[in-house]
Amino acid sequence: MDVDLLSVTPNEGVLANRTALITGAADGLGWAMATRFASEGARIVIADLNADKATARAGELVRGGSAAMAVEVDVTDEQSVAQMVEQVTGAYGGIDVLVNNAGITRDAVLRKMTLDDFRLVIDVHLQGSWLCTRAVVAAMRAVGTGGSIVNMSSISGKVGNPGQSNYSTAKAGMVGMTKAVAKEVARYGIRVNAIAPGLIKTAMTDAMDQDVLEASVQTVPLGRIGLPEDVADAALFLAGDHSSYITGCLLEVTGGRHM
Repeated sequence: MDVDLLSVTPNEGVLANRTALITGAADGLGWAMATRFASEGARIVIADLNADKATARAGELVRGGSAAMAVEVDVTDEQSVAQMVEQVTGAYGGIDVLVNNAGITRDAVLRKMTLDDFRLVIDVHLQGSWLCTRAVVAAMRAVGTGGSIVNMSSISGKVGNPGQSNYSTAKAGMVGMTKAVAKEVARYGIRVNAIAPGLIKTAMTDAMDQDVLEASVQTVPLGRIGLPEDVADAALFLAGDHSSYITGCLLEVTGGRHM
């Protein structure tokens, strides 16, 4: 599914006349980044497994005056990723920014976690990011104008989190991948960085026990829970030219927690 809803993008903003492909962009942090990037002039690709919601989100951006298209993708599938990149480059001529944001959780303590749940989380976060990065780097090299890749890791990849041996492993792996790929592709003008969000207000935190959530917030030096917009602003910085001399970096968006 490929829906090109608007072909003209505003010519003002940090990402004016650039195409930003964001996986898992129909909800949560991905959607926050999509709206933030769009406000800075980017052509947005809402890439998501949920085709209907991706199309609806792209429509929202278009009604707001931005350029957007929706692409259905399974980031764990090599052919699906290849088709996504082909669709986007066919529509917009290239990809300037990739945000590897697609992710899931299958939490359980070690003794109760199944191998399937471990593999699925690794496949979506780590293998998915690798497949998208490999395909988009090839597209960026073909155009020859460089680009920026932002990998959404997590503070769980640094400090670990009980009940998330799969998720913490995947997010730690994304940091290693970020640094390795950054060294490989710097010669082509392509930068690769990662973000490690901490306690951010999402559907997951909304579902937490209020007492547990409040206790967690008390461990944040800045004294508040993070907002999706905090992460979106960090991603915008890494995507645009204000970070042109930064690559292989892990930017923690945690309010100082786990410093």
